[in-house]
Amino acid sequence: MADTELRTEKDAVPAAEAPLVPPAPPAIQELALAGEAAAGTVAGIPGRAGVERARTVIVYTLLFGIALLYFVPFLWMISTSLKTLPETAYFSLLPKHPTLDAYRDALTTFHFARYAANSAGLALAVTALNVFLASLAGYAFARLHFPGREILFFAVLVTLMIPDQLRLVPIFVKFSEWHLLGHYHAYVLIKLAAATQLFLMRQYFLTIPRDLEEAAKLDGAGYFKTFWKVMLPLAGPALAAIAILEFEGVWNDFFWPLIIFNTAPDHYTLPVGIFAFVSEFQTLWPQLMASTTIAILPMAIVYIVFQRYFVAGVASAGVKG
Repeated sequence: MADTELRTEKDAVPAAEAPLVPPAPPAIQELALAGEAAAGTVAGIPGRAGVERARTVIVYTLLFGIALLYFVPFLWMISTSLKTLPETAYFSLLPKHPTLDAYRDALTTFHFARYAANSAGLALAVTALNVFLASLAGYAFARLHFPGREILFFAVLVTLMIPDQLRLVPIFVKFSEWHLLGHYHAYVLIKLAAATQLFLMRQYFLTIPRDLEEAAKLDGAGYFKTFWKVMLPLAGPALAAIAILEFEGVWNDFFWPLIIFNTAPDHYTLPVGIFAFVSEFQTLWPQLMASTTIAILPMAIVYIVFQRYFVAGVASAGVKG
């Protein structure tokens, strides 16, 4: 018995040649077991998967219903544009005799191309000026320190509470004295800068770390160069957001073009021109809806293309960091 035990000890693999496999730490083993137990517990809850599926179905059903509710006016507009004038007197969603005559009338007898060019030119000019001035002023309010900065910014925000109807009389009187009524640049002056866009740009600039500005200052960059070369390229989402908002506002604006261009019909924008289908004794509903449908298409395309930047810009502008 002793010889056998002796041979076994001699024939054993030396400790230096044995594979070194360190045992797993007890803490790791305990965490692994706890994780498996927890996973088994969640998966083992009876009816959990069914409740999640039911909740998902309910949420998507509600969202689809809300989306359909918002889409009904657009569907009704398109349906009316395909009807004849007598058909518009009856309540029916689908036209009985679909026709494109309303679209042909809107594009031929109606000065659609002229009005669309006026709207596009004014929208592009006002948007470009607003993007530049709002970003420049927003950077100043967010980063520069000067006397009265907070009071001046508060005064800018106060202008948001002043409706256009309250400014109508003084603007009309002054523009009449300056002989600006009936000119494109009169409308551009009114829309030159918007407090809403300035506020969004200021909030977005506050989210950008100051380290980037300090690095630019170490390289010898001044305030404007830092703004133009460093801050402005980083504000792409916010710029896209305010550009979409301003372009949409000018494209759909009816109040100020009606006041400014009342004496110059060739300066009419699309909303004012479309109003020509409404008269005192009759409304050409098919032509009105057809021209409205065509006027909506550019804004729909712009929003679809820049939707991602628009959402990111608005979301980031609401966070101060």
